[in-house]
Amino acid sequence: MTRQTLCDPSPFHTLVACQNELGECPRWDPVSQQLYWIDILAPAIWSCDSAGGSSRVRSLDEQIGCFSFVAPFAALPTVRFVAAMRSGIWLLNEAGEKLRQLAVNPEPVSRSRFNDGRCDAQGRLWAATLDHEKPNARAAVYSLSGQQLTSQFEGVRTGNGIAFSPDAKWLYYSDTPRYLIYRYAFDVETGTVGAGGVWKQFEEGAGRGRPDGAAVDSEGCYWSTLFDGSRVVRLSPAGELLAEYHLPVQWPTMCAFGGPDLKTLYVTSSRENRSADELARFPRSGDVFALSLEVAGLADFFYQPEG
Repeated sequence: MTRQTLCDPSPFHTLVACQNELGECPRWDPVSQQLYWIDILAPAIWSCDSAGGSSRVRSLDEQIGCFSFVAPFAALPTVRFVAAMRSGIWLLNEAGEKLRQLAVNPEPVSRSRFNDGRCDAQGRLWAATLDHEKPNARAAVYSLSGQQLTSQFEGVRTGNGIAFSPDAKWLYYSDTPRYLIYRYAFDVETGTVGAGGVWKQFEEGAGRGRPDGAAVDSEGCYWSTLFDGSRVVRLSPAGELLAEYHLPVQWPTMCAFGGPDLKTLYVTSSRENRSADELARFPRSGDVFALSLEVAGLADFFYQPEG
C-alpha cells in the first residue's frame, strides 16, 4: 500500500449545509439508499439521499450519542433505530419516538452520556460513553446483547472510533482526549475481547487532530476522523499512515462509507463552542461532506433485538 497525501483545496464537497451543532454518527442505509446522521446537541436524527436531497430531521427528546439500524423485529414492527442516548439505550421508530428502553446509562447522567458506537457482526451494539469531567476518566466502552449491558473497557475519557476488522478478529476504539487508538483481539461468536492495547498514538497539540469517529474499509484499513485536525487519515492494519484527506472545516467528527457501491466517504462535523472568529474562518462547520473513493467500505451491521 502506497502513501497518498491530499492537501488543500479539499477534495470533499458539501453534501448538506445543515450547520449541525455537533454532527456525528453517519450511517448508510442500504434499504432506503439514504444517509442518516445525528446532531447530538439539537438533538435530532437527520437523513438525505445520496445527492444530499430530500433531507429530513427527526427531533428527539434528549441528547443522542450514536445509533444503528434495527433488523426486522416482530414484537415491535415499527422499530427502526437502536439509539444510545444520555439516559440509556432505546429502541426508536422512524420518527425518532421512543418505543422501549433496553438499558439505563450505568454512569451518572449529570456527567456522562453515551457517545460513539456501532454493531458487530452478531448484532450486538457496542457503545462508549464520555465523561464531561474528562481528566477523571470515568467513562467506558460497553457491549449490549439483548438487554444485558456489559462494561468492556474502563478508565476512558471520551470513547470514540469503535470499529471492527473485515474478518471480525479485531476491535478498535479511540480515547479522543488522549490522542490514542486501541486495538484488541475479538471473538465475534462470543463477543469476547482478548489481548491488545495501544495501536496508534497521535502527536498531541492544538490543531494536530485527535482521533474521533472512524470506519474500516474492505481492505482492513482504519479511517480515523481527526477532530481539530481538518482531516481524515487512512491507516493500514499495521497502523501505518497511508493517506490524508483534508476537509474545509477544523472539527470533523466521524466518517462512514456509503452510496450504492460503498465508495463514498461521508464526514460529519461540529461547530460546538466555536468563537465567531473561528466560524468566520470555517463557515461550513457543522455541515456534512462527501468524497468519492476507489476503495469500498464495509456495510454496517444491523442491531439484532431479543425478545
